[in-house]
Amino acid sequence: MIERCRCRSLLSLLLMLLPSLALADEACRQLTATGNPEYPPYLWRDPQNPQQLIGANADLLKQVGAALGVEVTVVYAGPWSRAQEEVRTGRIDLMAGYFMTQERQQQMDFVSPPFLHTPSVVWVREDAPFAYHGWADLKGHTGGTLVSNSHGQQFDDFARAHLRLEAVPSAKQAFEKLLLKRNDYVIYEQYPGMALARTQGWEPQLKVLDPPVSSEGLYLALSHGSPCNQPALREQLANKMKELVAGPLPEQLVKNNLERWKQQHASAQP
Repeated sequence: MIERCRCRSLLSLLLMLLPSLALADEACRQLTATGNPEYPPYLWRDPQNPQQLIGANADLLKQVGAALGVEVTVVYAGPWSRAQEEVRTGRIDLMAGYFMTQERQQQMDFVSPPFLHTPSVVWVREDAPFAYHGWADLKGHTGGTLVSNSHGQQFDDFARAHLRLEAVPSAKQAFEKLLLKRNDYVIYEQYPGMALARTQGWEPQLKVLDPPVSSEGLYLALSHGSPCNQPALREQLANKMKELVAGPLPEQLVKNNLERWKQQHASAQP
């Protein structure tokens, strides 16, 4: 008799929980993502809808979501440092393109493999280059970078130990400091730097030094604070990512969005 009562109680509890479980599952059919809003052709704000981000990363993530039956909205969450905070806290579920570091792995689950690799390079003024063959040649110079930015674990560790890097909230500010001769160089990704220089008319004033400081993989990353961060979803994302990176789609999306950004910029010119 006691056992029968226990079973009835458990059944009643399960029936009470079913609606909330269904709601949780339904809520996770719609995910939010964000990223660096100054990152063309990977991500940038949609001129027609500035609260949304568009670009190669957004296109890829939406394709992955569609294949899994999940709607992904890639939103503008503020400057890069703020966007990272929004994902760290779980207010936004996903980071649409993130370099992997030990610190970041404490806050998010990275979906392997990376879907793209992007080089980070040394930007200098055209009229003030300096001898550069590797990281050690940056010693003795003052550089610029973005708040909470990474260029790979190895370079980050080297920079903390040996370099003078001043962090600012946006890439535009970092390059402005360089052009005002307040810094000797800026560490920033190559394609986004080229896009920014073209937008601002800075191309004749800037120069890239070889070789790149790093070439890091861009990953999807799920916030530890997201209620949708479950093993099943991580496994589905990883399987789909393996399938996509085995083909030409990621690189094709970069090319398509580089052209898309150029056309938008051209149409915005007076």
